[in-house]
Amino acid sequence: MNDIPFDAIGFDLDGTLLDTFRDLGAAVNHALVLGGFAEVSVESSKDLIGGGAKIMLARSVEAQGGLPEDDFKRLYKAMLGYYEDHNAVHTAPYPGVREVLAQLAARGVRMAVVTNKFEAFARNVLTQLDLIGAFETVIGGDSMGKGEDGQFLAKPHPAPVIAARAATGGGRFVFIGDSTYDVRAAKSAGVPVVAAAYGYCDMPPHDLGADAVIDSFEGLIPALVGLGRAA
Repeated sequence: MNDIPFDAIGFDLDGTLLDTFRDLGAAVNHALVLGGFAEVSVESSKDLIGGGAKIMLARSVEAQGGLPEDDFKRLYKAMLGYYEDHNAVHTAPYPGVREVLAQLAARGVRMAVVTNKFEAFARNVLTQLDLIGAFETVIGGDSMGKGEDGQFLAKPHPAPVIAARAATGGGRFVFIGDSTYDVRAAKSAGVPVVAAAYGYCDMPPHDLGADAVIDSFEGLIPALVGLGRAA
């Protein structure tokens, strides 16, 4: 019997499904050294992940005096190139991810990934970790194209979450993430959201405004069942 009150689930990637900060931090430092800047603590990259790789690098550069736009673009391109070749060196699923995804699949729940990482990178790392098959679609930060302002329609914009819901059947949908970007996107899309307190939360997890908070990925199914009872 399927006791989960949702037909489909959308997952953030970094800090929700995968512990990625070491590889992302290494890519930031690779670019910083190329630009003549000092390396930053890899641990500090946890605080910058939610907005995507470009914001991670931009904040690190700005903290050390900044760069002209053309020079920054070159560093950003170098960072992406390095990450493309080294995106699964230390990256791994959080404990319980494989098991819980299998349990959800056995219950007939459809699943999608919605990340601000470029789609090709997300698909690549999920493939390397043998997780890609769990998801019906992967929507990256560049998947929805750009808006009128020239910026990608990525979280906290609701478009990627809305697209994930449509791709998984358009039924009862819930989103799981670890940042304000995730919570804002889900709420703007009109779907409930669960906060992953074990991830790279950019504010205290219980202050994110999520409908439920989990301390480990193993807590996801009980949280979803609880949301159903509350409803």
